[in-house]
Amino acid sequence: MGGGVVAGVAVSGAPVAVRAVAAGHEPFEAVVAAHGATVLRVCRAVVGPDAADDAWSETFLAALRAYPALPAGSDVRAWLVTIAHRKAVDQHRAAARRPAPTAELPERAGGELLGDWRADLWEAVGELPAKQRRCVAYHHLGGLPYAEVAALVGGSEAAARRAAADGVRALRRAWGDGGDSGDRNDRVHGDQRSEREEQR
Repeated sequence: MGGGVVAGVAVSGAPVAVRAVAAGHEPFEAVVAAHGATVLRVCRAVVGPDAADDAWSETFLAALRAYPALPAGSDVRAWLVTIAHRKAVDQHRAAARRPAPTAELPERAGGELLGDWRADLWEAVGELPAKQRRCVAYHHLGGLPYAEVAALVGGSEAAARRAAADGVRALRRAWGDGGDSGDRNDRVHGDQRSEREEQR
């Protein structure tokens, strides 16, 4: 059987795609196109920009293998975010076993340099306590309802809601300091508009 690449994810053979179509699912390429950016944002928020690409790839490789067995009518985005959560946990465990680096690199993953507003944002997200960071990522970036967020991070729905609110409040404080917050917001919204225009 021939192999290939699906939106940056290597496919080892055709049977997975064939089984997915036979099960009534849309092609996996469409899943990656529809949800890839959301999953990448979740990965960046949870594991940081340096490890996000690896977490993203591992998420979609695992999803590709499991896709044919996904029940019809499932919330695909929530399913992908759940897989991304598991891969993030795996990465955190692996990182805890690795020696800590002795110096920081001046360049961020994806070409984001120190001083770039995106690097500043991910740095601010990364400084949140782990539970706040995950609740913000899974609810505000991944779109999961708080009941599903609580199932992933542990605790009650109310606790997940409170952690996400505390995280957003901390981010607003961090981005509200200094006189360039308006410029940052303009750049954020400008980039979002550009992304939407490119997708049309």
